[in-house]
Amino acid sequence: MIDPFGRRISYLRLSVTDRCDLRCTYCMPKRAAFLPRSELLGLDELDRLAAAFIRKGVRKLRLTGGEPLVRKGVIGLVERLSRFLANGALDELTLTTNGTRLAHHAADLARLGIRRINVSLDSLDPATFARITRGGRLDEVIAGIDAALAAGIAVKINAVALRDDNLGGLVDLAQWAHRRGAELTVIEVMPVGSVEAERIDQHVPMTEVRRRFEHRWTLTDLARRTGGPARYVRTDAGGTIGFITPLSRNFCDGCNRVRVTCTGRMYMCLGQEARADLAAPLRASADDCLLDSAIDEAIGRKPRGHDFAIRAGSSPAVERHMSATGG
Repeated sequence: MIDPFGRRISYLRLSVTDRCDLRCTYCMPKRAAFLPRSELLGLDELDRLAAAFIRKGVRKLRLTGGEPLVRKGVIGLVERLSRFLANGALDELTLTTNGTRLAHHAADLARLGIRRINVSLDSLDPATFARITRGGRLDEVIAGIDAALAAGIAVKINAVALRDDNLGGLVDLAQWAHRRGAELTVIEVMPVGSVEAERIDQHVPMTEVRRRFEHRWTLTDLARRTGGPARYVRTDAGGTIGFITPLSRNFCDGCNRVRVTCTGRMYMCLGQEARADLAAPLRASADDCLLDSAIDEAIGRKPRGHDFAIRAGSSPAVERHMSATGG
């Protein structure tokens, strides 16, 4: 799949649910409204969608949410999708999780071929973590991370930089992760969906975040790429840190991904409203001719990039929340 700007689309982020057992302040409003379960694609339909994209050239598949591990039957879906690892059609099957249920599923995920996962963790302080997540328990997430590492799964911790919440603890978070053999990626807060907080109050430019790390370590830029937008550095202590900069350093020129929601909507860009309905063609025919045509048509409309900006009083770039888009 080649988009209008010559970018090869080889990475699918497939949401299995919009539900989450946390309510992170930068992700969703306190009283989030979730879809009726009847509107979600069935597991068979999610499998068929994934198979269509893999047949069309996707080599990396990430399951997302919401929180994917709250979806009933999700391990069965992972088991079915693992056939594409076995036959070489996929290079990687992975997921992004908040870690709350990871301790229960890590061994199964490892058994089914998942070798690397992302875990969202914004603070090591229990009170700060509970405030950011609106009630989450830090010990559950740490237990999940340790279970994944014990099962042989590489862990990359994702932390959103928030000026008044966790900015002062990011260096210690990196050091904690490195001691466990995990990596850390720091992400600029994105203007996706309306939340109670002002985005401009939450936002920290990644240049400022990087300076904090440089006070602790000497950083060496790496050429490493993992299929996502992060740019990586290595510390002189041997740890790896990634930086994702949707605002301060746009990365759209190299975009290789699309997102499909748990209702079958395909979004060609996280920061744009351009989308395609894949549920209707999926359900209209037993074969995939209509589905393939819908995917091709949508790829032909993939925009050049997002228009993220954060200013005082500005509206979100898009009104849908990250949990509804798919991670």
